[in-house]
Amino acid sequence: MRAEIVSVGTELLLGQIVNTNAQYLSRGLAELGIDVYYQTVVGDNMDRLLETIRLARTRADLLVFTGGLGPTMDDLTRDAVAAYLGRGLTVHEPTMKKLEDMFSSRGGAWIESNRRQALLVEGATPLRNATGLAIGNALTADGTHYVLLPGPPREMKPMFDNEASEWLRGLLGPSAVLHSVMMRFAGIGESALEDSLIDLIREQTDPTIAPYAKEGEVIIRVSTKAADAGEAARKLEPTLAEIRRRTERYLYAEEDIPVEEAVLRLLVGHGRTLALAESCTGGMAAEMITALPGSSEAFLGGVVSYTNGVKRGILGVPEALLEGAGAAGAVSAETAAAMAEGVREAAGADFGVSVTGVAGPSESEGKPVGLVYLGLAERGRPTRTEKLQLSGDREGIRIRASKRLYYMLWLALTGRQ
Repeated sequence: MRAEIVSVGTELLLGQIVNTNAQYLSRGLAELGIDVYYQTVVGDNMDRLLETIRLARTRADLLVFTGGLGPTMDDLTRDAVAAYLGRGLTVHEPTMKKLEDMFSSRGGAWIESNRRQALLVEGATPLRNATGLAIGNALTADGTHYVLLPGPPREMKPMFDNEASEWLRGLLGPSAVLHSVMMRFAGIGESALEDSLIDLIREQTDPTIAPYAKEGEVIIRVSTKAADAGEAARKLEPTLAEIRRRTERYLYAEEDIPVEEAVLRLLVGHGRTLALAESCTGGMAAEMITALPGSSEAFLGGVVSYTNGVKRGILGVPEALLEGAGAAGAVSAETAAAMAEGVREAAGADFGVSVTGVAGPSESEGKPVGLVYLGLAERGRPTRTEKLQLSGDREGIRIRASKRLYYMLWLALTGRQ
């Protein structure tokens, strides 16, 4: 089955909200074994909606709409589908009662336009809205399937997961569904990783290999269609094994988690603790790990040492390293090492990791934008440093430096450094 996702709302075209629904639906449909070939965004306009439906029907078996099911006159999705199919609209009485009861309990005056949220395209299966008011629709006409979902993600997601997916499974019957393994890499760029796997990518048939990049990390999705998890594992394993063999130093997980989560799991599993000292990243690395549940089991704390005074006074970086004739400067391997050692000792942690550099937009100490030094102090072992020359804007440099810091720690925790 081929699908097209149609997101309805002028606010999407104006950039007032981000279209997260299309991403969520693409993943969900793929898991059902339904291929999404197109995503379309159309405004709240009847003529353009009708034209979108006409075009989508020429290239998809399934049209999944989000948005346009609300109470106002510019909520046109159900009206457009009904008009295109030459069908009427009927009232879904349970939804109508839900609306009336809600207004009655709140003591508000009934607004007739709310009736629109209880309308179904004639002949449609109602899709229950557990978290909102507007009823969803699912129907088949002339060999094409239509699913109409609300726009707010808090309503759309549970309706798709619990109502629409069940309806679609009924259409599909027993069939192969998409099974994927997300392989996550750090410490290597997208082009370098792709080059190491280029023959596998060029010759792929089944499984398929799809690389894509995030700031500071690279992801490879390896996918196959199979009737069950056992069959999928048998089909995927030879390809996964070959990728592992070629990329062992950079492959930190075979599930969709960021590198800082992989590090946190190792720290907790080994009973080790971490403290951070950050300059150019301004606390970003600490935010990454504290955003994870359970981080308090391993992360003791951090210092944002943005000035030389804080580097000296709190982390104990020697004055001679920071200022004066012949000083290495705040952006140097020596300062990174002293920061890592200082924060480890201050916190009493097993690991102290530091980052200092020039995030931009201009040079500092005569050193170029993107020059970054990392330090890693480990209890009972010599302190290590790493020099990076990163590209991109200020935000990108901060993200990549933070991710590289965690990759450096991952190497240490896995004995690869």
